[in-house]
Amino acid sequence: MPAILARDDFTAPGVELFDFPPLWPGAPYWLTKPVVLAAVGVVLLCALAWGAFARPSLVPRGLQHFGEYGYLFVRDQVARPFLGANAERWMPFLLSLFSVILLWNLLGVIPGVQFPVNSHIAFPVVFALVVYVIKLYLGFRHHGVGGYLKSLMFPPGLPKPVALVLYAPLELLYTFVTSPFTHAVRLFANMFAGHLLLAFFSAVGFWFLVEQPTVLGVPVGLLSVATAVVMTALEIFIQFLQALLFTMLAAMYIGDALNPDH
Repeated sequence: MPAILARDDFTAPGVELFDFPPLWPGAPYWLTKPVVLAAVGVVLLCALAWGAFARPSLVPRGLQHFGEYGYLFVRDQVARPFLGANAERWMPFLLSLFSVILLWNLLGVIPGVQFPVNSHIAFPVVFALVVYVIKLYLGFRHHGVGGYLKSLMFPPGLPKPVALVLYAPLELLYTFVTSPFTHAVRLFANMFAGHLLLAFFSAVGFWFLVEQPTVLGVPVGLLSVATAVVMTALEIFIQFLQALLFTMLAAMYIGDALNPDH
């Protein structure tokens, strides 16, 4: 980049944004910023739920109205399409999953916090493993180990030789390896990339407008700030979408375990 635009000591933000040491020297290795934000997010969510439903009224107002709208959204858009008659039974789990993921994602655009918890791979992995264990438990419990595996490998209407040679290996690979991996990585990768992009454009704007303003650098800084604002709005949408998609996949996996023939 020409010297009139920038100095050589500008360093673009990178993966070091996701390297969090313990909060203070001598603290447990696991006590980092993402862990604290995760705990604060859960406490905040519990407080919002308590405020919404501790004393419900016949005509919902304020937090209760917001909470009921969230419940109906998850029930109608996630639970019922994939779980049918089992939707209400699984609503506590699905609503909690959607709410926690969404709140942790939104922490990435809150000033002063600006870190989406799910951009740390450990958290999406835990969510995906929980869903994975539930799926296998339900499949084995309701259909037996042999019955569940048979329903996966030999779907109705497919000739058994074709299923055994082509379909069964791919389905087993998907069920036991690919699906939990992609379930976690999809959420992680979107939050990771979004946080990195926002940090980059914000850093470029700060550099050209505050640290090293120049004649040609100021317009670049203004453009970077405007891009960061637009990207923030887009990121909020993606954060909501990823929470929804993760919860929808969880409902789909549970539904498939309960009714593998479908």
